Amino acid sequence: MSSTHALGFGIDIGGSGIKGAPVDLHKGRLAADRVRIPTPQPSTPEAVAETVTQILDEFDWRDSFGCTFPAVVQHGVTRTAANVDRAWIDCDAAAVLRRVTGRDALLVNDADAAGVAEAEFGAAADRHHGLVLVVTLGTGIGSALVNHGKLVPNTEFGHLEIDGFDAESRAADSAREREDLDWEEWGGRLQRYFTHVENLLWPDLIVVGGGVSKKFEKWSPYVRTRTKLVPAGLLNEAGIIGAALLAHG
Repeated sequence: MSSTHALGFGIDIGGSGIKGAPVDLHKGRLAADRVRIPTPQPSTPEAVAETVTQILDEFDWRDSFGCTFPAVVQHGVTRTAANVDRAWIDCDAAAVLRRVTGRDALLVNDADAAGVAEAEFGAAADRHHGLVLVVTLGTGIGSALVNHGKLVPNTEFGHLEIDGFDAESRAADSAREREDLDWEEWGGRLQRYFTHVENLLWPDLIVVGGGVSKKFEKWSPYVRTRTKLVPAGLLNEAGIIGAALLAHG
């Protein structure tokens, strides 16, 4: 990270809302209260880029910025689309953002951005060596893999097939709510998921993000892992912080 950049800017695009704020890159925290605008409907690339512009203009931010997106992102191209318009599939989204906003943009998968933030300033900040897996439990299961401080992009461990099912269809927080599972029942499904992931990756630390990280003590007693399992430290700000860090990395 360049010492000439004390501030960066991060945008976090979701299916229901788009959030953004300037970020203190040295301290790993928001430098001002974030602004949130509902995701436009339909959520086409052009419409979303216009909303991103509104947020940047709100802070009079004219420099480059980082931006998360709920999709596989390869070199600025969004290959998938979760909870947003299908026009994003195979879209050169970074180019659309640059054209509409008039600023340079770095686009990154939302879980990857959260993983970078957690590895740098959050629950894994003391783990500069070894393999850290960040798993976000929400509507789906997002994942980020950070090896010796370096991101391995676009892992999709939420879509592992376990017992004949796509993992997130059974173990995401949305599955808990949809099936009205109690914490012990859901913990059993998480146990199966984390055991499978551990046997594939042998990580040194697993960080759990998403809304349920705030309820860690309710479900974690029902999950036994050989790997240390901890809740995320940056909560809902992780995507914004990670996007800003990557844009100025």
